[in-house]
Amino acid sequence: MMDFIRFVDRLSTAVGKAFAWLIVALTLHIAWEVLARYLFHRPSAWAFDMQMMYYGIMFMMAGAYTLAKNGHVRGDILYGFLPPRVQAGLDMALYLVFFVPGVTALVWAGWYYAGESIAIREHSSLMADGPPIYPFKVFIPVAGAILLLQGLAEICRCALCLRDGAWPRRADDVEEVDVDKLKEMVHVKDADIAGLDRYAAGQGHRS
Repeated sequence: MMDFIRFVDRLSTAVGKAFAWLIVALTLHIAWEVLARYLFHRPSAWAFDMQMMYYGIMFMMAGAYTLAKNGHVRGDILYGFLPPRVQAGLDMALYLVFFVPGVTALVWAGWYYAGESIAIREHSSLMADGPPIYPFKVFIPVAGAILLLQGLAEICRCALCLRDGAWPRRADDVEEVDVDKLKEMVHVKDADIAGLDRYAAGQGHRS
C-alpha cells in the first residue's frame, strides 16, 4: 500500500512542479503585454484570455500536488486536537462520501465538456476572433483524474493510520515556515520562550 501511496505522491509532485513553471510564462506574458500596450502601442487582443488560461491550467494541475502535501485549507480548530485514528476515520468518511463522488463527476463531465469543445473547435466568445479554448478545456478531465488518483492514495493513507495509530510520513518538500522546525534550527525550547515571556511581562509591570 505504501508503494502505491509513494508512486501517486511522486506523480502528483512531478505534475505540480512541472506546471508551476506556467507562473513564469504568465509573468513574462503580462510584462510583454504591458510593454506592447504602453511602449509600442500594439496590444494583443488575446492577452486577457491567454492569461486566464495560463492561470487556470496551473491552478487545476496543482490540485493533486497540494493534496499530496496536505496543503489544502481546512477548518481544523477541533480536528487538530483529535487522536490520529479519529482524524483518519473522519478523513476517510469525507473522502468516500464527498470527495470521490464529486471528483468522479468532475472527470466524467469534464470529459464530455472537453470533447464537445474539441468537436466544434471552440474559440473564446469575448471577442470576434478569440483564441481557441478547447486545448484549455482538455486539462479539466486530466486534472480531475490526477486529483482522483491522489484522493485514492489519501484513502490508503487513512487506512494505514487506522491500522497503525499514526499518520504515514509524507515526502519532504518546500513548505511554509514550520515553527517547530525553526525552533530546532536555532536551538530554542518552549521553556526558553516561556521564560522570556515571563521576563517581558515582569519588565512591563515594573515600568
